[in-house]
Amino acid sequence: MKKKIVLSISVSIIIVLFAVAIGSVYIAPMDIVRVIGHKLFGQELPIDFDTTQVAIIWSLRLPRAFLAFIVGAMLSVSGAIMQSVLKNSLASSYTLGVSSGASLGAGIVFLFGVTIPFLGIFSLPIMGFLFGLGTIVLVISFALKIGGGLENNTIILSGMVISLFANALVTLMSAISREQIQRLIFWQMGSFASKDWLTVGILLVLAVVGVIYMAHYHQEMDMLTFGEEQAQAMGVNTKSVKWILLITAAAMTGSAISFVGVIGFVDLVAPHIVRKVFGSAHRYVIPMSAVWGGSFMVVCDLVARTVVPQQEIPVGAVTALIGAPFFAYIYFSKRARVR
Repeated sequence: MKKKIVLSISVSIIIVLFAVAIGSVYIAPMDIVRVIGHKLFGQELPIDFDTTQVAIIWSLRLPRAFLAFIVGAMLSVSGAIMQSVLKNSLASSYTLGVSSGASLGAGIVFLFGVTIPFLGIFSLPIMGFLFGLGTIVLVISFALKIGGGLENNTIILSGMVISLFANALVTLMSAISREQIQRLIFWQMGSFASKDWLTVGILLVLAVVGVIYMAHYHQEMDMLTFGEEQAQAMGVNTKSVKWILLITAAAMTGSAISFVGVIGFVDLVAPHIVRKVFGSAHRYVIPMSAVWGGSFMVVCDLVARTVVPQQEIPVGAVTALIGAPFFAYIYFSKRARVR
């Protein structure tokens, strides 16, 4: 197990280095290491070092690569939590409508110019976060109201219903206010372009706090895999723990996508693969979902900005091209096992 963990972390570091190195101008990985050492530890750069590369590495590519990794980690951990709590391999913040709720909050900001006093430019991420969080609470309440519980496809269908309703509201608002529709569409497709170290710092703090907090409940999640009755017999307050985990997972997703836009399916793909490689123990699933999800997102962003010369495609489109067939594979393989 330790070898798998060390290998996963090593590959992630290599992926981030190559994501920073590859672009319209190729930069050697050792030059990237030199710039990081120069900026963080004051190490001297070679006399003939190109100062343009310093700006490209430090101001453009490093923040983008780190942000992609952090967002991928947050989404993947969120997906791992939801799949475990709901005992449903199709569960994720995307399929449960958190992304659509965040889009509705962003649409209100973009299309009607709504701002939160004293928050200024942070009105968009705060609104996205609040609406995303509100959506998961609404989905869970709706699923419980109709008597389907939280451990079958009822909650997935509830998420899809709420998601369709939120998307319909966004479409209606777009038809009414066409001036800002282009900005909203671009945000909905997801992008890591033009992000700075402030955004990286904010999400890094949220990611570290969220992952550590989730990891604190790894034993409770392990017990929940045996069923609610067994978990209760072992002293777990299942109702309280489930609500805490689901709301925290939704909060992580809402925080991530409110800064970079809607990016789906990462929270479905990465946790599923991690369980295949590391097993179902959550002390491994949670941190490794962060590592694998972050690496997966960095690769997707690299593809998004390099696959078409002189043009960038939305990273959300790349993750959807991979995630949608993966979703279908999980769904149909699950039905085949039931039969």
